[in-house]
Amino acid sequence: MPRRLFKVTPSRLSTWLDCPRRYRMTYLDRPAPPRGGAWAHSTLGAVVHNALRALFDLPPEARTPAAGARLVNQHWTSDGFRDDKQIELYRERARGWVADYVADLDVTDDPVGLERWVSAPTERIVAEGRVDRIDQRGGELVVVDYKTGRHALTVDDARASQALALYALAARRTLRRPCRRVELHHLPTGEVAAWEHSEPSLQRHLVRMEEAADDAQLATDTLAAGGDAELLFPPRPSARCSYCDFRRHCAEGQAAAPDMEPWALLVP
Repeated sequence: MPRRLFKVTPSRLSTWLDCPRRYRMTYLDRPAPPRGGAWAHSTLGAVVHNALRALFDLPPEARTPAAGARLVNQHWTSDGFRDDKQIELYRERARGWVADYVADLDVTDDPVGLERWVSAPTERIVAEGRVDRIDQRGGELVVVDYKTGRHALTVDDARASQALALYALAARRTLRRPCRRVELHHLPTGEVAAWEHSEPSLQRHLVRMEEAADDAQLATDTLAAGGDAELLFPPRPSARCSYCDFRRHCAEGQAAAPDMEPWALLVP
């Protein structure tokens, strides 16, 4: 029988590499263990992404900084925040981030894709994912990923990002156009970290993806055949355990890192 291709997304791969136990709880256990509550930084990121997505639904002349700020209000949710004062502070910050970003953006140029699902099969995997934005510049596609995290980003972050490499490979396969440039747009600072991949660098990322996918698939198949879940999907304790969705179900994670308030990872 032909080998079944293993579907991988950036989140699935990173979950496996970060912690096999969390991978099992996320993708394999049924019913899945109850997750923890919402995180304010994730809520904030989703609001900003949704506002920027909605901006390009407007006609070009309406894509103003003020419109971007209004869209933050329209898409706002308050899950994970501490109190009304914190909610208002970060809603205003998000409005400012989006307005400043739109002010520096060429809003007359429609993206090739917004929240676009792209996919690329290889001999071993199907690499797929949803890209925040895909631009076309000079005949080539450019992958744009919005970020709202605490820390500024560097060229090395763009170069080393497996997610961005996967998006580039999948975008060029789906849209049938060259794609080598990837960009991280950090809204809190307004900085852009960009990297131009070569064919060898994309292939190196692809090989690493396929190796990780092979390991995850082998563990999954062995578990289905009756293997020991604790041996096949061991915990990998780290500082990430403080904000793991399955922290309450993992004694090793609780011992490795302290509890964290749901708003602790917001930009200071």
